[in-house]
Amino acid sequence: MSWSLYVLTANILPYWLRLKDTERGGFYGQVTGDEQVHPDAPRSAVMYGRLLWTFSAAYRVTRNPEYLDAARWTQDYIERFFFDPDYGGVYWSVTADGEPLDAHKQFYAQAFMLYGYSELVRATGDKVALRTAISLFRVIEEYGRDREHLGYIEAASRSWQLLSDMRLSDKDENTIKSQNTNLHVMEAYTAFYRVYRVDEVRAALTMLIDTFTNLILQPSGHLGLFFDETWHPTSLAYSAGHDIECSWLIDEAAEVVGMDVGATVSLLAESARADVHTDGSVGDGEWWNQAEAVVGYLNYYGHTHRQRDLDMVHHIIHFIDTHLIDYQHGEWYWRVNTDGSPDLTHDKAGFWKCPYHSSRMCIHLLSHNL
Repeated sequence: MSWSLYVLTANILPYWLRLKDTERGGFYGQVTGDEQVHPDAPRSAVMYGRLLWTFSAAYRVTRNPEYLDAARWTQDYIERFFFDPDYGGVYWSVTADGEPLDAHKQFYAQAFMLYGYSELVRATGDKVALRTAISLFRVIEEYGRDREHLGYIEAASRSWQLLSDMRLSDKDENTIKSQNTNLHVMEAYTAFYRVYRVDEVRAALTMLIDTFTNLILQPSGHLGLFFDETWHPTSLAYSAGHDIECSWLIDEAAEVVGMDVGATVSLLAESARADVHTDGSVGDGEWWNQAEAVVGYLNYYGHTHRQRDLDMVHHIIHFIDTHLIDYQHGEWYWRVNTDGSPDLTHDKAGFWKCPYHSSRMCIHLLSHNL
């Protein structure tokens, strides 16, 4: 068994299968770094959209029916509790009992639900799931798209009115647009276009690719993070993890619509290289940075065929294998402390911590026999 298949099927997915809530449905909303399960913790649309993607993708590549059952289990909870029956779209969060907790509509969350449903359709051909995916695409296009200045806004109220506070999290600036939201709308539209090849989706995806190459990508070679309505950046900050993640996501998007973004891929991958440290950690060392850097440099190696880019992949994998994976309990730690010990102060599973980045890395490695 390859390392990537082992990590996917023996480390990541079994951990999440143990978190099934057999009484209320779905999966528990939080497990702390020291393995304390909190059954009554809130549950986020982001986590559930990503879980739907993860189990659907795992079923697609392994055909293990246990993963399809888990995808259907996730889908059932989403459709019972996350969809807004009055205004459409999905709530930001619900209680463990399924009551709406925060009913506003973050387009980041709508995108991840679309991503999950698109992968379920890809794995199963489910026509009912496709109709749900189409409905999610419609609400993003109707309420989130800026047809004058391009791209997508951050958030709206439950009834799709503008909000005074559009932040995705407390760490983010309160701006009307961000790279992060637009990146994941592009990711979702790529997956959606694979299963629903209509001109409207193609046009929206092409617009997003152009928005990234012409407006979000900055002269520094990094992506801007936060923007005003007309795409003026509000800070000079950047995220190495998002740079390398975008380098392969925009390449994937361009591939499905027949565009060439090789120059953008190269610029982002080279810019992110400076934030890969000598020990193989990337940026601040959070788990998702590591996983996306593996996929990003593996994709870049497909462009360059240079040994140093493949060596980068193996260097980062070594850090993951040595420091991030919890081989005792399962799953990955949030990140590693400066002394090399695992950071137990952050969740192993939670509102933002789920198996999508790490599982996706494994699936990409499997496709390259690594």
